[in-house]
Amino acid sequence: MLLELADELMVAPQRMLMVGDTTHDLQMAEAANSAAVGLAQGAHPREQLAACRPLALFDSLEQFHRWLVPSR
Repeated sequence: MLLELADELMVAPQRMLMVGDTTHDLQMAEAANSAAVGLAQGAHPREQLAACRPLALFDSLEQFHRWLVPSR
């Protein structure tokens, strides 16, 4: 799916960031050679997401937002 999106948007998969709440999401990003972060508010527990070695793992959207857009 990420490769299809990259093709449709004319963006290299290496320039994409997958935000996933399942191991399937994080594995899809790895297969597409895309970066990924995990959000531990979904179907899979934090431990399973961490095993996929995402760039970062967040417990809330607020944490993700602070990481994505750091305050000055």
